[in-house]
Amino acid sequence: MTTTPFTSRHEPGRRALLGAALAAGAVVPLGLASRASAATGSAPATGSGTSAGAPTSPAAKAATGAPSQLLISPPTGPHRVGTVDLHLVDASRPDPLNPGRPYPLMASIWYPARDTDRFPVAPWMPAGVFQAWLAGAGFPPTALPVPATAGHVGAPVHRGGRPRPVIVFSHGAHDHRSDTTTVVQQLVSHGYIVATVDHTYDAYTQFPGGPVLSPDFTDRVPMSPSDFAADARFLLNAIEEIAAGRNPDVDRHPLPDGLSGALDLDRIGMFGWSKGGTATALATLADDRIRAGLSFDGPMQPTITTDLAKPFMMMSAVFTRSADPDAQEFWTHLKGWRRYLQLNGAQHISFSDSEGLIGPAAQLLGLDQAGVQSFIGTMDAGEGVRIQQAYPLAFFDLHLRHRPSPLLDGPSPSFPDVQFIA
Repeated sequence: MTTTPFTSRHEPGRRALLGAALAAGAVVPLGLASRASAATGSAPATGSGTSAGAPTSPAAKAATGAPSQLLISPPTGPHRVGTVDLHLVDASRPDPLNPGRPYPLMASIWYPARDTDRFPVAPWMPAGVFQAWLAGAGFPPTALPVPATAGHVGAPVHRGGRPRPVIVFSHGAHDHRSDTTTVVQQLVSHGYIVATVDHTYDAYTQFPGGPVLSPDFTDRVPMSPSDFAADARFLLNAIEEIAAGRNPDVDRHPLPDGLSGALDLDRIGMFGWSKGGTATALATLADDRIRAGLSFDGPMQPTITTDLAKPFMMMSAVFTRSADPDAQEFWTHLKGWRRYLQLNGAQHISFSDSEGLIGPAAQLLGLDQAGVQSFIGTMDAGEGVRIQQAYPLAFFDLHLRHRPSPLLDGPSPSFPDVQFIA
């Protein structure tokens, strides 16, 4: 595999976007949905927040009709969702900040589950990590609760007729493994197992019993897309251990019942957002276990000049082929099945959970349309969430399950802002 040297070109991460949004009077990136809408499958409410240091009173919530339960947009598939965290250690790589120690990683596995009512609902991220993430974006301490996911911690696995395809996710720069939970939950609800990983020292994360770690913005630690790809490939090694009946968690935290027999190691895909999108391309090139890759607005820098014969789909908003020579160069090296979809009116952050979290917040905070658009662009936020739920599922269904979808054949009237570019 050939690349040009990594030059640390500016990448518009969530931290920078949130800072800009705050300067414009924008919102806390939280999704609000009522329990009723989640239970009935109706469209979720999409966003809420409070002004800095001034949580919304119950009276104000009642007056605005704002729901009180923070939820990531619920999935649409038939399966319930389970999740379990993993504390991993890669003995082949040294910890750059702790000489003599191996490199640690936090990961999560999300899977179709059964008997979920007996198991607690998983938070979007641990409370301390959530507060650090908000603080990293420039928010003062806040009483906002951590959003809830559709996942149930440690619930037993719902076994299908055969082992389930596995998908690995890589997050964006200076972010966290939860940043596309909307997509992760959707895939799981349709029968996939998804593994997510915090890229240590470039993530907001916390190891069991340890302090909250924020991204290290110095040059002391490796943060290139190649390092992200190495994390993803190590996570696949851990998944292979689980499939073989072993527990790779260094604390021996118990794994969900039925997980080891549910993993299909012959059907593995990967997707990533931003720097994680570039890492997805690099890992798909380097690792024969990965059969198909999907990039959400990956900058594809350093420039990739190696041909890739596996299926790959690029979805962009900011790092478009027309505006970004590295994205265009990578496109020319895709020699197998390929698609390039550009989201008109979207922002870089439109590929994260923040896309579905803005609407009611704008009403609650009295933001004008310009303030909202400075954060998520002009594309309708509801369409943005549905894009996240529909297109990754269609891509992996085609290439890991051989289930064609007309969504991948051309423009759809259901998604007017998705542009197919040859």
